[in-house]
Amino acid sequence: MADTTVEKADATIPAAATAWRSHGTTRRSTHTLRLRVSAALVALTALAVLLVPPLVQLDQQAVDLAAKLLPPSWSHPFGTDDVGRDLLLRCVYGLRVSLLVGVVAALTATVIGTAVGAAAGAFGGWVDRLVMRLVDTLSSVPHLLLGIFIVALFRPGVWPVVISVALTHWLSTARIVRAEILSLRSRPYVDAAVSGGASRLRVALRHLLPGVLPQAGLAAVLMIPHAMWHESALSFLGLGLPAHTASLGTLIQGARGSLLAGQWWPTLFPGLFLIIPTLAIAGLAGVWRERINPRRRSELTL
Repeated sequence: MADTTVEKADATIPAAATAWRSHGTTRRSTHTLRLRVSAALVALTALAVLLVPPLVQLDQQAVDLAAKLLPPSWSHPFGTDDVGRDLLLRCVYGLRVSLLVGVVAALTATVIGTAVGAAAGAFGGWVDRLVMRLVDTLSSVPHLLLGIFIVALFRPGVWPVVISVALTHWLSTARIVRAEILSLRSRPYVDAAVSGGASRLRVALRHLLPGVLPQAGLAAVLMIPHAMWHESALSFLGLGLPAHTASLGTLIQGARGSLLAGQWWPTLFPGLFLIIPTLAIAGLAGVWRERINPRRRSELTL
């Protein structure tokens, strides 16, 4: 009886191991598929933004009232808007502006957040307490409300939106960088540098800051979709870019009346141009996060 039980237990071990390896293989294949799809969508977005405007010799501001609100067709794949402008070309130009705002604002916010977080983590003491209380205070205010207040101080344009998004989105990066700095401060090579007489500034610049650059870069990539949505929200509310400037937010804002009248394409296609690239960028950022996180990477290889 005991021998039979042992044989059954031995028989279940290979089956369990095979099932676990199969589960790990499935996770790796899903991970690879997500990476390829996200990279393909990001590449397609970049090609559309870079190549469509110079290759298509059309004026995206050209008004043709005789062709207003035409449904999608061969001549106008995305249809036309309420003044007869080609919606495909307008979406591409709008994506260019939204990407510009998102990338510049994300980089600016990452630089600010990295500098503030590194200073708080490296110097510690009252500097750390003062900086983190400032971060907590600003975090208590909703991003959109604070962004509306900042952008209302300037005339509508691209750079006021960039400033607004950058000044409201550095807080999470500062927290991430500070936490990483506090973790790196306990490493032996940092103790050796301090014992050797290196100043705090030198230790921060030579040993701590390079260690947080991967996390800061990941924060910047993750912030690009967030900044694009923030710009679209401000433009939709009429507080971001001027109405004549093609951005995804202004296109959606201008299509509200058409949607109520039953014309769905002026709202659908700008919305897809906003959703699909942001999901693709977020997918690539998720793969990056799994690569730089050893625990997550070990789980994926099981």
